[in-house]
Amino acid sequence: MSELRQDPTTREWVIIAPERAKRPQQATKKRPAVKLPAWDASCPFCTGNESQTPEEVFRLPATSQGPAWDVRVVPNRFAALMPGGDVNRQRDGHFFRKMNGFGVHEVIIESPVHNVSMALMTYEQVEKVLITYQERYNDLKKNRQLKFITIFKNQGWASGTSLAHPHSQLVGTPIMAPHYHRKFDVAHDYNADTGNCLYCDLLAQEISEDKRVIARTDQFTVFHPFASRVPFETWIMPNEHSASFGLFPMAHFSELARTLKDTLFCLYQELDDPAFNLMVDTSTTEDEEDPYYHWHIRIVPRITTIAGFEMGSGIYVNTALPEETAVTARQCALSCLKTG
Repeated sequence: MSELRQDPTTREWVIIAPERAKRPQQATKKRPAVKLPAWDASCPFCTGNESQTPEEVFRLPATSQGPAWDVRVVPNRFAALMPGGDVNRQRDGHFFRKMNGFGVHEVIIESPVHNVSMALMTYEQVEKVLITYQERYNDLKKNRQLKFITIFKNQGWASGTSLAHPHSQLVGTPIMAPHYHRKFDVAHDYNADTGNCLYCDLLAQEISEDKRVIARTDQFTVFHPFASRVPFETWIMPNEHSASFGLFPMAHFSELARTLKDTLFCLYQELDDPAFNLMVDTSTTEDEEDPYYHWHIRIVPRITTIAGFEMGSGIYVNTALPEETAVTARQCALSCLKTG
């Protein structure tokens, strides 16, 4: 029996329909596995090919012998937005508005090794990637024209990535997408009504019910949300209120790296190295200490196809109960995450 579930953070509805997982050809289409080399002469992100990228804006030098760097950040050669120009809105006729394509689009090259995914990196390397995320976020937010900064990772061809070398991206924009407007509005309304943080209360409820929680550490909780949009959608949320990823104490990054890496490894193991999108959902650059939002990492495996109904209605159809996927994920987590 299917269910309609409402996401409390957006008030959007999701259809949970496990029976649809039995449809013919429901299995995810995957490209044949290709064993990648540790170094690729044609890859612009590999060591020795640094001249093939735009001039770097940040690097973490290597702490051991070998390549000269552990993480590099460069402007995206095929950037969606470019720095420079004003951000004034213009009218094109009575109804249409436009702006210059102002913004920042950077690539975070996560490792000098071509063929290592984040799920298989060392904890130390994942921590360096997280440090780089925060360093670039905090540097770019100094530009007051950038109202919102999105940090994301596309892993696997089905996620939209174009290069196999492990990397993430960061995009700073002078506007905020309606999706995030809605999330902030819902969280603000909840805070105005109750005096509480919506996400803190949601987390407390998830922990209390313990149906969808995968693992808990001193600082973080991993769970599959009640109204998951896709099978195995996973959130990693700080246990204490924190609106902005940019202000989150770096002292906790070692623990976050372990939690993130082990969570990705469980997905890698249980779903046969799936494509996925990873997003760092955080506050606006102008409202980093607000009482109503709560930053978190959202991981969305790409093991089903978004089709006409989802595009036409805006309602996602999830073919798996998050309570059931949580059981599977928890079994893996028990072997590699510190629970408590």
